[in-house]
Amino acid sequence: MVNGIILVTGSAGFIGFNLCRELLRRGYEVIGVDNFNDYYYTGLKEMRSAELHKSKSFIEKRINLCDMDALKKIFSSHKIGLVCNLAAQAGVRHSLTHPEVYEQSNLAAFLNILEVVRHNNIKRLVYASSSSVYGGNPNIPFSEDEDVNKPLSLYAATKRANELMAHCYTHLYGIQSIGLRFFSAYGPWGRPDMALWIFAESIKTGKPINVYNNGDMRRDFTYIDDIISGVCASLFNENLEQYEIFNLGNHRSEQLLHMISLIEQEMGQEAEKIMLPLQPGDVPESFANIDRAKNKLGFEPKTSIAAGIPAFIDWYKANDKLAREVIEWRRTQ
Repeated sequence: MVNGIILVTGSAGFIGFNLCRELLRRGYEVIGVDNFNDYYYTGLKEMRSAELHKSKSFIEKRINLCDMDALKKIFSSHKIGLVCNLAAQAGVRHSLTHPEVYEQSNLAAFLNILEVVRHNNIKRLVYASSSSVYGGNPNIPFSEDEDVNKPLSLYAATKRANELMAHCYTHLYGIQSIGLRFFSAYGPWGRPDMALWIFAESIKTGKPINVYNNGDMRRDFTYIDDIISGVCASLFNENLEQYEIFNLGNHRSEQLLHMISLIEQEMGQEAEKIMLPLQPGDVPESFANIDRAKNKLGFEPKTSIAAGIPAFIDWYKANDKLAREVIEWRRTQ
């Protein structure tokens, strides 16, 4: 067992919420940190928070990670054993229009995390990177040994910077840092800004969907339960090096149009599609080589999109009130 509480940043986010829920299920004490920003509908974040508060072993701190004093106070008030940093400003396209948010949320905040981990002798830091660091690399599937120094978006550049910052702190101060490159996480409780939710919502409201690169897109869609199994292995596996980076993907590159067809099937209606060119910052294909994660973490994704997409649509339909609130929120933006 962990000697102390597990701190999870981004606890009201999609992956952070699911990780907290799994850790609580396993009997750990968890401190969740989140600033509940309004990048997407905060009502969903409040719902996730309410779910976590059903456990007496969950403590929530609503702070901005750029507030170093508030962050230090958490560490001085609680015995923290492990830290999992999942807080970040997500979204490739959003980084084109709001670059300053990424500097604060993904760089300054991560530096603060590294500093409190360093000064509090935390056993291990696990942090979120992204498959976007691979950029337009033509070598498919992507391996962790590939060159990732040519990002195609500011978002990708900040996630690569996180990996380099962690490497520096491992080298200088002996911090054990484990970086996780997530590949297109999806599933129940997912984000409203992601394609799966947007497509389902568009079909629900009778609006056309934008299909980029004229549909010639492939993604390694990874179900949330599989993602969480990999994160937990990264937190608790005792046989890891001081500095590690792992791909967490499904090791299947799926056609976007096939994913859309599964959504249409579950929604019971065909979508009107507007074919558009590839967007700046986007990549045409992602595909994870997960050999390293299999060998070192025992990572073995189990859920295909044929099972995962129906699971999301079932959840989406069961939360119709939330779905309507998101539609209204989007209308006012």
